[in-house]
Amino acid sequence: MKIVVCNTKEEVGQKAGLEGAELIRQALQARGSANLIMATGASQFEMLAVLVQAPQLDWTKVTCFHLDEYIGLPESHPASFRKYLKERFARQVPLRAFHYLNGEGDARAECRRVGEIIKRHPIDVAFVGIGENGHIAFNDPPADFETEQPYLVVNLDEACRRQQMGEGWFKTLEEVPRQAISMSVRQIMNSGAVICAVPDARKAQAVKMCLEGPVSPMAPSSIMQRHDQAFIYLDRESSALLSRGRK
Repeated sequence: MKIVVCNTKEEVGQKAGLEGAELIRQALQARGSANLIMATGASQFEMLAVLVQAPQLDWTKVTCFHLDEYIGLPESHPASFRKYLKERFARQVPLRAFHYLNGEGDARAECRRVGEIIKRHPIDVAFVGIGENGHIAFNDPPADFETEQPYLVVNLDEACRRQQMGEGWFKTLEEVPRQAISMSVRQIMNSGAVICAVPDARKAQAVKMCLEGPVSPMAPSSIMQRHDQAFIYLDRESSALLSRGRK
Protein backbone atom coordinates (compact mmCIF):
# COMPACT_ATOMS: atom_id res chain seq x y z
CA MET A 1 0.00 0.00 0.00
CA LYS A 2 1.25 3.47 -0.92
CA ILE A 3 -0.23 6.64 0.59
CA VAL A 4 0.04 9.95 -1.27
CA VAL A 5 -1.07 13.15 0.48
CA CYS A 6 -2.09 16.00 -1.83
CA ASN A 7 -2.90 19.61 -1.07
CA THR A 8 -6.41 19.69 -2.52
CA LYS A 9 -9.14 17.32 -3.68
CA GLU A 10 -8.48 18.54 -7.23
CA GLU A 11 -4.90 17.32 -6.89
CA VAL A 12 -6.20 14.02 -5.51
CA GLY A 13 -8.30 13.59 -8.63
CA GLN A 14 -5.44 14.60 -10.90
CA LYS A 15 -2.90 12.21 -9.42
CA ALA A 16 -5.31 9.30 -9.00
CA GLY A 17 -6.62 9.71 -12.54
CA LEU A 18 -3.15 9.90 -14.08
CA GLU A 19 -1.89 6.89 -12.08
CA GLY A 20 -4.94 4.90 -13.10
CA ALA A 21 -4.48 5.85 -16.75
CA GLU A 22 -0.86 4.71 -16.68
CA LEU A 23 -1.82 1.36 -15.18
CA ILE A 24 -4.44 0.90 -17.89
CA ARG A 25 -1.83 1.67 -20.56
CA GLN A 26 0.48 -0.92 -19.06
CA ALA A 27 -2.26 -3.56 -19.17
CA LEU A 28 -3.06 -2.69 -22.79
CA GLN A 29 0.60 -2.94 -23.75
CA ALA A 30 1.02 -6.26 -21.94
CA ARG A 31 -2.17 -8.04 -23.02
CA GLY A 32 -3.88 -5.93 -25.64
CA SER A 33 -6.88 -5.38 -23.39
CA ALA A 34 -7.73 -4.12 -19.91
CA ASN A 35 -10.45 -4.80 -17.34
CA LEU A 36 -11.51 -2.19 -14.78
CA ILE A 37 -13.75 -1.78 -11.75
CA MET A 38 -15.38 1.64 -11.49
CA ALA A 39 -16.56 3.34 -8.30
CA THR A 40 -19.02 6.20 -7.86
CA GLY A 41 -19.79 8.88 -5.27
CA ALA A 42 -18.70 12.44 -4.67
CA SER A 43 -15.12 11.33 -3.96
CA GLN A 44 -14.67 10.19 -7.56
CA PHE A 45 -15.76 13.34 -9.43
CA GLU A 46 -12.32 14.83 -9.98
CA MET A 47 -10.62 11.50 -10.70
CA LEU A 48 -13.13 10.55 -13.39
CA ALA A 49 -12.85 13.97 -15.03
CA VAL A 50 -9.10 13.39 -15.41
CA LEU A 51 -9.39 9.75 -16.47
CA VAL A 52 -11.75 10.37 -19.38
CA GLN A 53 -9.33 12.97 -20.78
CA ALA A 54 -6.22 10.80 -20.43
CA PRO A 55 -4.24 10.63 -23.70
CA GLN A 56 -3.05 7.53 -25.53
CA LEU A 57 -5.66 5.16 -24.14
CA ASP A 58 -7.47 2.82 -26.53
CA TRP A 59 -10.79 2.59 -24.70
CA THR A 60 -12.19 0.24 -27.36
CA LYS A 61 -10.10 -2.48 -25.72
CA VAL A 62 -11.29 -1.76 -22.17
CA THR A 63 -14.05 -3.64 -20.32
CA CYS A 64 -15.51 -2.18 -17.14
CA PHE A 65 -17.42 -3.58 -14.18
CA HIS A 66 -19.76 -1.85 -11.80
CA LEU A 67 -18.65 -1.79 -8.14
CA ASP A 68 -22.05 -1.52 -6.45
CA GLU A 69 -25.67 -0.45 -6.91
CA TYR A 70 -28.73 0.14 -4.76
CA ILE A 71 -31.51 -2.42 -4.75
CA GLY A 72 -34.89 -1.15 -5.89
CA LEU A 73 -33.67 2.21 -7.23
CA PRO A 74 -34.54 3.02 -10.87
CA GLU A 75 -31.85 4.29 -13.19
CA SER A 76 -33.80 7.53 -13.56
CA HIS A 77 -33.19 8.40 -9.88
CA PRO A 78 -30.43 11.02 -9.34
CA ALA A 79 -28.65 8.62 -6.94
CA SER A 80 -28.54 5.70 -9.37
CA PHE A 81 -24.97 4.54 -9.82
CA ARG A 82 -25.77 3.32 -13.33
CA LYS A 83 -26.91 6.85 -14.18
CA TYR A 84 -23.77 8.31 -12.57
CA LEU A 85 -21.38 6.02 -14.46
CA LYS A 86 -23.04 6.48 -17.81
CA GLU A 87 -23.07 10.27 -17.53
CA ARG A 88 -19.62 10.79 -15.98
CA PHE A 89 -17.68 7.99 -17.63
CA ALA A 90 -19.15 5.47 -20.07
CA ARG A 91 -20.61 8.03 -22.47
CA GLN A 92 -17.35 9.97 -22.49
CA VAL A 93 -15.15 7.17 -23.85
CA PRO A 94 -15.71 4.41 -26.48
CA LEU A 95 -15.53 1.34 -24.22
CA ARG A 96 -15.53 -2.25 -25.41
CA ALA A 97 -18.15 -3.05 -22.76
CA PHE A 98 -19.52 -1.94 -19.40
CA HIS A 99 -21.22 -4.58 -17.27
CA TYR A 100 -23.68 -2.69 -15.09
CA LEU A 101 -25.51 -3.94 -12.02
CA ASN A 102 -29.30 -3.70 -12.19
CA GLY A 103 -30.85 -3.77 -8.72
CA GLU A 104 -34.44 -3.40 -9.85
CA GLY A 105 -35.20 -7.11 -10.29
CA ASP A 106 -33.93 -10.29 -8.62
CA ALA A 107 -30.80 -8.97 -6.91
CA ARG A 108 -29.28 -12.36 -6.15
CA ALA A 109 -29.77 -13.50 -9.73
CA GLU A 110 -28.06 -10.28 -10.84
CA CYS A 111 -25.13 -11.07 -8.52
CA ARG A 112 -24.78 -14.46 -10.19
CA ARG A 113 -25.13 -13.05 -13.71
CA VAL A 114 -22.45 -10.37 -13.44
CA GLY A 115 -20.36 -12.61 -11.18
CA GLU A 116 -20.05 -15.18 -13.94
CA ILE A 117 -18.91 -12.51 -16.39
CA ILE A 118 -16.27 -11.01 -14.11
CA LYS A 119 -14.76 -14.45 -13.48
CA ARG A 120 -13.74 -14.44 -17.15
CA HIS A 121 -12.17 -10.97 -16.91
CA PRO A 122 -9.20 -10.69 -14.50
CA ILE A 123 -9.22 -7.14 -13.19
CA ASP A 124 -6.24 -4.92 -13.92
CA VAL A 125 -7.30 -1.79 -12.01
CA ALA A 126 -10.01 -1.20 -9.41
CA PHE A 127 -11.08 2.38 -8.69
CA VAL A 128 -12.54 2.62 -5.18
CA GLY A 129 -13.07 5.00 -2.26
CA ILE A 130 -13.32 4.78 1.53
CA GLY A 131 -16.69 5.40 3.17
CA GLU A 132 -17.25 7.51 6.26
CA ASN A 133 -17.83 4.25 8.15
CA GLY A 134 -14.74 2.67 6.59
CA HIS A 135 -16.63 0.66 3.99
CA ILE A 136 -15.11 -0.44 0.70
CA ALA A 137 -17.72 -0.64 -2.03
CA PHE A 138 -20.93 -1.21 0.00
CA ASN A 139 -19.26 -3.67 2.37
CA ASP A 140 -20.21 -1.98 5.64
CA PRO A 141 -18.72 -3.15 8.96
CA PRO A 142 -18.56 -5.95 9.84
CA ALA A 143 -17.61 -6.81 6.27
CA ASP A 144 -17.38 -10.34 4.92
CA PHE A 145 -13.67 -10.91 4.23
CA GLU A 146 -14.15 -14.62 3.46
CA THR A 147 -16.77 -15.00 0.73
CA GLU A 148 -15.39 -15.82 -2.70
CA GLN A 149 -18.57 -14.75 -4.47
CA PRO A 150 -17.77 -11.81 -6.76
CA TYR A 151 -21.00 -9.99 -5.84
CA LEU A 152 -23.38 -10.21 -2.89
CA VAL A 153 -26.49 -8.59 -1.47
CA VAL A 154 -25.64 -6.43 1.56
CA ASN A 155 -27.54 -4.47 4.19
CA LEU A 156 -26.57 -0.80 4.46
CA ASP A 157 -25.95 0.46 7.99
CA GLU A 158 -27.23 3.82 9.19
CA ALA A 159 -23.85 5.55 8.94
CA CYS A 160 -23.59 4.55 5.30
CA ARG A 161 -27.13 5.69 4.56
CA ARG A 162 -26.53 9.00 6.32
CA GLN A 163 -23.44 9.56 4.17
CA GLN A 164 -25.52 9.11 1.00
CA MET A 165 -28.05 11.63 2.28
CA GLY A 166 -25.31 14.01 3.42
CA GLU A 167 -23.72 14.00 -0.04
CA GLY A 168 -27.05 15.21 -1.44
CA TRP A 169 -28.14 12.09 -3.32
CA PHE A 170 -31.33 11.77 -1.23
CA LYS A 171 -33.49 14.34 0.57
CA THR A 172 -34.25 12.23 3.64
CA LEU A 173 -32.77 9.19 5.36
CA GLU A 174 -35.95 7.22 4.69
CA GLU A 175 -35.43 7.62 0.96
CA VAL A 176 -32.03 5.88 1.09
CA PRO A 177 -32.35 2.17 0.19
CA ARG A 178 -31.54 -0.31 2.94
CA GLN A 179 -29.93 -2.89 0.66
CA ALA A 180 -27.51 -2.92 -2.25
CA ILE A 181 -25.56 -5.20 -4.55
CA SER A 182 -21.86 -4.89 -3.76
CA MET A 183 -18.69 -6.35 -5.14
CA SER A 184 -17.14 -8.51 -2.44
CA VAL A 185 -13.96 -7.60 -0.59
CA ARG A 186 -12.05 -10.57 -2.01
CA GLN A 187 -13.07 -9.73 -5.57
CA ILE A 188 -11.75 -6.19 -5.14
CA MET A 189 -8.53 -7.49 -3.63
CA ASN A 190 -8.01 -9.81 -6.60
CA SER A 191 -7.39 -6.73 -8.76
CA GLY A 192 -3.88 -6.20 -10.10
CA ALA A 193 -3.90 -2.65 -8.70
CA VAL A 194 -6.23 -0.51 -6.62
CA ILE A 195 -6.60 3.26 -7.01
CA CYS A 196 -8.34 4.81 -4.01
CA ALA A 197 -9.26 8.53 -4.04
CA VAL A 198 -10.37 9.86 -0.64
CA PRO A 199 -10.78 13.64 -0.26
CA ASP A 200 -12.61 15.70 2.42
CA ALA A 201 -12.43 16.15 6.19
CA ARG A 202 -15.48 13.96 6.82
CA LYS A 203 -13.38 10.94 5.79
CA ALA A 204 -10.47 11.69 8.18
CA GLN A 205 -11.51 9.36 11.01
CA ALA A 206 -12.20 6.47 8.62
CA VAL A 207 -8.87 7.07 6.86
CA LYS A 208 -6.96 6.87 10.14
CA MET A 209 -8.88 3.78 11.26
CA CYS A 210 -8.43 1.94 7.97
CA LEU A 211 -4.87 2.92 7.08
CA GLU A 212 -3.21 2.96 10.51
CA GLY A 213 -5.39 0.60 12.53
CA PRO A 214 -5.47 -3.20 12.41
CA VAL A 215 -6.84 -5.00 9.37
CA SER A 216 -10.35 -5.86 10.48
CA PRO A 217 -13.86 -6.46 9.11
CA MET A 218 -14.89 -3.62 11.42
CA ALA A 219 -12.79 -1.29 9.25
CA PRO A 220 -13.44 -2.84 5.83
CA SER A 221 -11.10 -0.62 3.81
CA SER A 222 -8.23 -1.67 6.08
CA ILE A 223 -7.95 -4.71 3.81
CA MET A 224 -6.04 -2.50 1.36
CA GLN A 225 -3.08 -2.63 3.76
CA ARG A 226 -2.55 -6.16 2.42
CA HIS A 227 -2.43 -5.14 -1.26
CA ASP A 228 1.05 -4.35 -2.60
CA GLN A 229 -0.35 -2.27 -5.45
CA ALA A 230 -2.92 -0.19 -3.57
CA PHE A 231 -2.43 3.53 -4.17
CA ILE A 232 -4.29 5.75 -1.68
CA TYR A 233 -4.67 9.42 -2.60
CA LEU A 234 -5.67 11.79 0.23
CA ASP A 235 -5.97 15.55 0.58
CA ARG A 236 -4.86 17.58 3.59
CA GLU A 237 -8.27 17.32 5.21
CA SER A 238 -8.79 13.56 4.84
CA SER A 239 -5.20 12.87 6.00
CA ALA A 240 -5.32 15.25 8.96
CA LEU A 241 -5.48 12.54 11.63
CA LEU A 242 -2.72 10.33 10.24
CA SER A 243 0.55 9.97 12.12
CA ARG A 244 3.19 12.51 11.18
CA GLY A 245 5.60 11.57 8.45
CA ARG A 246 3.12 9.84 6.12
CA LYS A 247 3.77 10.71 2.49
